[in-house]
Amino acid sequence: MATIALAGMTAFLATGIAAQYLRPDLDWAQVPNSFYLIGPWGGMVRAGYYAMALALVLLGTGGYRALPTETRSAAPLLLFVAGGAALALTALATTDTWNHPPTLHGYVHGVAAQSAFLCTTTAMLLQAWRLRGDARWRRWFRPAFAYATICFVLLWVQASWRALPRGLSQKVLIVLILGWLVAAAWRMLRGPGHDEVRA
Repeated sequence: MATIALAGMTAFLATGIAAQYLRPDLDWAQVPNSFYLIGPWGGMVRAGYYAMALALVLLGTGGYRALPTETRSAAPLLLFVAGGAALALTALATTDTWNHPPTLHGYVHGVAAQSAFLCTTTAMLLQAWRLRGDARWRRWFRPAFAYATICFVLLWVQASWRALPRGLSQKVLIVLILGWLVAAAWRMLRGPGHDEVRA
């Protein structure tokens, strides 16, 4: 599951980066990612979103199974699944564009996008918190929880500080969240005791 999750995250990152070069008509610093889902190359970007949605579900399932029964919690698993579902819905519902009247599908897109961010960052916090209860994973609790906290705080900063460049601030937040998710999947793939065995 961790291997497939990493592949999905890589696909999401690759399609996201490619879109920045393939859509020179969009100002990457001002335009949010949602605008890349429509128009030329929109299908490629949507495929990346679907791959990331699957990765979130697999990461949540893998994280749940990696911990012993007494340490597990269904909360981060359910939040990762909800985040993945919300991300897929984000790709399906077309966003509203500037200088056009609001639409129902644009409203659905906005709610789904914010839900994907909120569910995923909250799941990161809760999953990291569970690590403290297992001796094998406890050494990763502090860095994982601190990193997840930074992402959670920055999510609210990005949402409330409207003066920030929308595209740039969103892309920085996405990269930071993706960094935590990739690190978590990589650590699950290698196992908590890999470094100790190697030493």
